[in-house]
Amino acid sequence: MTTIAIVMIISAYLLGSVSSAILICRLLKLPDPRHIGSHNPGATNVLRLGGKKTALAVLLCDMLKGTIPVWGGYFFHIEPILLGVIAIAACLGHMYPIFFHFQGGKGVATALGSIAPIGLGLSCLLIATWLLVIVLFRYSSLAAIITVLLAPLYTWMIKPQYTLPVAMLACLIIFRHHKNIKRLLDGSEPKINEKNSV
Repeated sequence: MTTIAIVMIISAYLLGSVSSAILICRLLKLPDPRHIGSHNPGATNVLRLGGKKTALAVLLCDMLKGTIPVWGGYFFHIEPILLGVIAIAACLGHMYPIFFHFQGGKGVATALGSIAPIGLGLSCLLIATWLLVIVLFRYSSLAAIITVLLAPLYTWMIKPQYTLPVAMLACLIIFRHHKNIKRLLDGSEPKINEKNSV
């Protein structure tokens, strides 16, 4: 592993550790998303606290936390497998932020942002899949799970050399959703328009 790759991995984790949800809520004098609703500092919980515009701002910032370091890796011609490690580092920063007592979100938006540099077509497929599941089932967690499960397949169809790093990232996101999966199976997972949706 090159020195540049190591620096990029550390930088990705630190950037990912900047919690957009917490900072934007503080800026707008909204409740800390870690202490209300689903207790998840992500766009879905912020949607309930601050409305659509605030949630969209959080979503875009969280995506950029993944996009910026991966684009940087492309710039330095880092090999695909290490780009995957950089993406995972950004997501780990979002999930376990060093600046916020390791209390982070699920990493879906950051993962999407990490995958986006692979190509516009792939990004559109992922967004379309997420929206379709949301419309059909109204479960934010189910939409995230199905989307990341299909992400390696979509990647293989478009740019197969990035299939393995995307699969690595997908495994991390699925692991982070293990509680949601349990609730989906036992029927206790709230829908996106319900008070405690996550």
